[in-house]
Amino acid sequence: MAISDTVRHRGAADRLRDLLPKLVLSPSVALVGIFVYGFILFTLYLSFTDSRILPSFGWVGWQNYGFLFRIRAWDTALTNLVIFGTLYIVICCLLGLLLAIFLDQRIRAEGFIRTIYLYPMALSFIVTGVAWKWFLDPGIGVEAVVRGWGFESFTFDWIKDSDMAIYTIVIAAVWQTSGFVMAMFLAGLRGIDSEMLRAAEIDGASTMALYRRIVIPQLRPAFMSAFVVLAHMAIKSYDLVIALTNGGPGTATEVPATFMYSYTFTRNQMGIGASSAVIMMLTIAAIIVPYLWSELREKK
Repeated sequence: MAISDTVRHRGAADRLRDLLPKLVLSPSVALVGIFVYGFILFTLYLSFTDSRILPSFGWVGWQNYGFLFRIRAWDTALTNLVIFGTLYIVICCLLGLLLAIFLDQRIRAEGFIRTIYLYPMALSFIVTGVAWKWFLDPGIGVEAVVRGWGFESFTFDWIKDSDMAIYTIVIAAVWQTSGFVMAMFLAGLRGIDSEMLRAAEIDGASTMALYRRIVIPQLRPAFMSAFVVLAHMAIKSYDLVIALTNGGPGTATEVPATFMYSYTFTRNQMGIGASSAVIMMLTIAAIIVPYLWSELREKK
């Protein structure tokens, strides 16, 4: 009987030990289910209704989506997203790779330099946007400083130019995120087998050939991870745009996130705002889902 009671007690203790993590995590899981996935479904529903200043239950089907793609501001937002997203991802990847290669040379004060490169990522996009707004303002920023040095003809007023303002968003975003991408590539570089590189050097491979044929191909997972993270940040970019240009001049730097906020909370067109949010969500899903599927397939 004593042995049977001991076995029963151990079985109960094992079940409790297995159940305890689930009990601890269940409130967080429930909150995520309600306030993330629940609101995603609610937004999807609102995109098919005639909701304006408040949610309503008048079903209009695909009408909001049809109207959305006839709005000129939405076309501008999509165009700006393509320009911003493409330049942002490409420049961040190239600059991050160059910085990672530089730090991979085992230089002195590597830890200090790496911290400097990573520091901007610790700032919020609001802080970055405000700082770069001052820096790029013709009255107090670069233009004013250079003219104060005696170069009266110097002009750098991109932030006021409707054709160039979108590129100021790229500059600020690249400054903040390139250090993070550098850290991802540096981790990938440190994971490459040094014996393989040494053997290639003995065989007479040049430095350029070494990076082109061995190093960069082995950084494919880092490139994929960087692409997914940067694309996600570009699509949902809102705070940086608001802090830096507030979507202006006019609608020159309007992006889908600012368009969604404007139509939902300023213009009181909640149905159209919800439909734009759904388009953004589907775009992010179109990037993340294939990436996750590829990663899971490789692990199997």
